[in-house]
Amino acid sequence: MANIVIVTILGVVVIFGIRQSVQHFKGEGGCCGGGGEVKVKRKKLKNVIETKVVIVEGMTCDHCRTRVENRLNEMDGISAKVNLKRKEAVIRAEREISDEEIIAAVERAGYSVSSIHRQIHNSTAQN
Repeated sequence: MANIVIVTILGVVVIFGIRQSVQHFKGEGGCCGGGGEVKVKRKKLKNVIETKVVIVEGMTCDHCRTRVENRLNEMDGISAKVNLKRKEAVIRAEREISDEEIIAAVERAGYSVSSIHRQIHNSTAQN
């Protein structure tokens, strides 16, 4: 009888672990100490002069996405939106921003940048 109880408990633990792992790898679980509702600090820009697409490595969940997005949005004259599935941040700027500034912000959030691409941008575009 004791063996049946132990096997049942182990089965439940394994099922729970598999379920959590599936959520984690889909980017739905809290893997990096997150999991709570953290709001993204959004900004509206008046005169966007530059747009860059940044490929960010290491993000695995929504909390990771929020951390990167908030860290980038802390920068003056910058508005960022991060796409977790594509592992990219689209950065719109009212000023020229160096790749080094972007890399430093992403690294402060705990992630790394694998590439940065500048998009051709019309200086009269609005956010």
